Amino acid sequence: MKKILIANRGEIALRVMRSAKKMGIKTVAVYSEADRNARHTRFADEAVLLGPAPSSESYLKMEKVIQAAKDTGADAIHPGYGFLSENSAFAKMAEENDITFIGPGTHAIEVMGSKLAAKEAVKSYNIPMVPGIEEAITDVELAKKIAGEIGFPILIKASAGGGGKGMRVVENKEELPEQMERAISEAISAFGDGSVFIEKYVTSPRHIEIQVLADTHGNVVHLFERECSVQRRHQKVVEEAPSVVLNPELREAMGDAAIKVAKACDYVGAGTVEFLLDENMNFYFLEMNTRLQVEHPVSELITGIDLVEQQIKVARGEKLSFTQEDLSITGHALELRIYAEDPLNNFLPNVGTLETYIRPEGEGIRLDDGYEQGQDIPIYYDPMIAKLITYGKTREEAIGLMLTAIEDYQIEGVATTLPFGKFVCKHEAFTSGKFDTHFVKNYFSPEQLLKDQKEEQEIAAALALQLFLNGKEQLKVVENEDSNWKKSRI
Repeated sequence: MKKILIANRGEIALRVMRSAKKMGIKTVAVYSEADRNARHTRFADEAVLLGPAPSSESYLKMEKVIQAAKDTGADAIHPGYGFLSENSAFAKMAEENDITFIGPGTHAIEVMGSKLAAKEAVKSYNIPMVPGIEEAITDVELAKKIAGEIGFPILIKASAGGGGKGMRVVENKEELPEQMERAISEAISAFGDGSVFIEKYVTSPRHIEIQVLADTHGNVVHLFERECSVQRRHQKVVEEAPSVVLNPELREAMGDAAIKVAKACDYVGAGTVEFLLDENMNFYFLEMNTRLQVEHPVSELITGIDLVEQQIKVARGEKLSFTQEDLSITGHALELRIYAEDPLNNFLPNVGTLETYIRPEGEGIRLDDGYEQGQDIPIYYDPMIAKLITYGKTREEAIGLMLTAIEDYQIEGVATTLPFGKFVCKHEAFTSGKFDTHFVKNYFSPEQLLKDQKEEQEIAAALALQLFLNGKEQLKVVENEDSNWKKSRI
């Protein structure tokens, strides 16, 4: 494998390129007209224009991506995450053109791409699942019957869903018809598939996911867990590894379950198995993401394993060079996703020009980003600017480093989630580890954020005043023309 085309943009494209270059592999970037001067376009050894700015006319054009790989002589394609990363048709198209797809086989993508198919695939492995129905329905009366059996509240979920789309919490049977109609409509709009299913709604869950890695020789390991419970609109914002609530026995049980899920679909490469953990420490299988996750850096930091490097090695047919017994957790890592979103306005996108962009630096601070000062945040793509990651010997050290890094990270021109990250890291519920997926709903509000910022400003002003007053009280030396000190300065 001498040349890899990265079928993505921004920070993840740069992230993949760095590992490839470290391995002596040349890289090819693809880009849209909006990304003509983007960092990933300039960093690669070669770059190919795909088309206009909208992703439907550029990054999602499978034929153009494949043609770019053929034209540049790329041996393989790394899809990153998002875009075509979980598209089995794209993986198959690459294979048909003798291009290695750096990811799982089409079977695994297809099975795990449907929540219903995934549940069916793992059923025989005795992996705990949330009570509910494991088939798609559209009949409201049947939905009422099922809900009556498992008890309200229930969760309606799109089978092909992700990112919180096609998902509705229903508190009682009166709400059911309207919420079901909305879920189906949203699922059709987002995924072209209106299949929905019903399961019991776990009221105070934590979102725990397990990183797995499998080669083509039957070896499967897990790289422990990531805690991803701080979310907005069912999408993660803060992640950490390891989780503060898992004990060794539960960690081993969830790791074993994740390995079984990978084996259930003949998985190859890096993937993530997601679970819900209830207040009684019972865990339930949610889904499997058949790609590299946004939050993979926290797993890399606590294990010392370069996951992109491992993906490439597995795609080359190499055996994993380590076993489960070789892996252990060292230290603690925390990740904050920096979005061009306004936390004071319901986290709505706030794209524009990065008028000021100064990166934080220092030991234990890692920044995976795709922008630089003066660049525009395009309206066409996900508004994530960067991932800010900190690593310390302890969780407290990682949180402290994150607060320092947030202070040092200067971004002007767009609103970002940096203030929200500071709010999270200073909140008692987070620092104590006593939080769940309702953290934002229970604790965060624009008013609270403004209040915290005002208190910080008042403290800073009071400190400045105190320093000024202390300076006034310091001993003043009377100027004496005849003093030896005075003469010595002349």
